[in-house]
Amino acid sequence: MVKIGDIELGKFPLLLAPMEDVSDPPFRALCKEQGADVVYTEFISSEGLIRDAEKSVQKLDIYESERPVGIQIFGANLDSMLKTIEIVEKSKPDFIDINYGCPVKKVVSKGAGAGILKDIPLMVKLTDAMVKHTDIPITVKTRLGWDHDSIHILEVAERLQDVGAKAIAIHGRTRAQMYKGEATWEPIADVKNNPRMFIPIFGNGDIDSPEKAMMMRDKFGLDGAMIGRASIGNPWFFAQVKHFFKTGEHLTPPTINERVKTAKRHLEMAMKWNGERAGLFETRRHYTNYFKGIPHFKDYRLRMVTSDSKEEVFRVFEEVLEKFY
Repeated sequence: MVKIGDIELGKFPLLLAPMEDVSDPPFRALCKEQGADVVYTEFISSEGLIRDAEKSVQKLDIYESERPVGIQIFGANLDSMLKTIEIVEKSKPDFIDINYGCPVKKVVSKGAGAGILKDIPLMVKLTDAMVKHTDIPITVKTRLGWDHDSIHILEVAERLQDVGAKAIAIHGRTRAQMYKGEATWEPIADVKNNPRMFIPIFGNGDIDSPEKAMMMRDKFGLDGAMIGRASIGNPWFFAQVKHFFKTGEHLTPPTINERVKTAKRHLEMAMKWNGERAGLFETRRHYTNYFKGIPHFKDYRLRMVTSDSKEEVFRVFEEVLEKFY
């Protein structure tokens, strides 16, 4: 049984990765329904939260139905991160995750996200202080290192565990790689197999099929799989992996009716949570995958992602049902 603190997650939990403009409450709800064992919020700027920036504060929205849920924060200033902990505690997440892995320039340039991989002592100092500042379990998401010549993830994982981190999710790329090339899982397995390590080690990066999730479990021996890009517009991925684990067979792909029904629900929930305009905009990135593999679908998808009214998008959904059902 894998546990974060006292929270039991099952034997090989599937985790929805924290993704900017993706893992909001509507999408998390859909993934949870399909078997995600743990979900994370989008990452939240500590500086934005302290300034009471509307977008940052809104990301604190969590619901009982999605537990266990982690709120992910990023920053490089100790005082700001500690103040952020106090704000985040009010939302009562099951754990607080620190992002030491985001490779985006605007985050890295401030020494946050993967930028902190150039200053491991600061990473350890921040984690230590945050663990001591709250009773909520602190977890970490990071990368193998800054670049190929600075992969010290074995040492980093030990030091984070030593100061009280309760779990570590590791993306199998360096910051220099961004999202290019293939993720390398061997160094993550080395962390897991280190006899000094006793906290859960989750693998992340390129888990885009049930077979790869199984490989992460059986060949690399990790404690769980954190799913990111493969879930966008495809909340069924979690159910597909679990079905494959159980039967060794692939789950029948969702029908057109199921795809339209889920896309529709997603849009409705997004508009309810964030208003019509923002809801329309935020669900657009999912439509390509919701309707992936359907021949002659380009015109319908184009209308979905360019429409400025919910009525038009719903009209396209109905046309898709009539055409392809």
